[in-house]
Amino acid sequence: MGPEHVAYGMRSSYGLPYVTPDLVAAWERGTMAPTSPELTALAGVLWCSAGELIGTPRTLREHRMARGIAAEDVAHTVGIELSVYLRMEETQEWRGTDRQSAALADVLDLSLPDLITVTGREAKLTALLHSAVTTRWQAYVRPAAKLLSLDRRLLDDVLQEMHTDYQGLTTVTLTWANGTAATDSGESGSDYLNRIVDHFWSLIQRTTTY
Repeated sequence: MGPEHVAYGMRSSYGLPYVTPDLVAAWERGTMAPTSPELTALAGVLWCSAGELIGTPRTLREHRMARGIAAEDVAHTVGIELSVYLRMEETQEWRGTDRQSAALADVLDLSLPDLITVTGREAKLTALLHSAVTTRWQAYVRPAAKLLSLDRRLLDDVLQEMHTDYQGLTTVTLTWANGTAATDSGESGSDYLNRIVDHFWSLIQRTTTY
């Protein structure tokens, strides 16, 4: 099917008269994203589920659509007015309480990493982990426990290991000529920091289930 066939199907079968081949092509290129009604119609035209089109969900709306749950059902289960919930999806700014966050994780079957991402706490976690591996990790156990609701003894072990790993990567030992060892150490340390959240969740998963 070409974009023109997809656009025609969405116009004729799903009542979306504004959908053009150019709009479908923009979705394919990733320069634009379909709305919830558009995604549902697109999945219908292509004879697949919305989850198959989304791939790996990242946003709150993508997780909900991937599981085929109506926004009304999520809002009711979590205990938030529908208009407020939809605004959170649109702005990608979760403002629910801890109890509502737990209910959200339950209804959408979110893992802890997914919950941290969709509730907008990943940036704070990243900053916390950066500080923990570059300074004194002990000072960041309590803030991490509060942010993630994880056992402090578990975080003790994980943050200490991450600190040791990072410091090992950035320790400069000039065993080669012309400073090559120093350059490699700097690049390894930067790569570790760029993927620090992935490293963290890998260690958490290795240590326990969440």
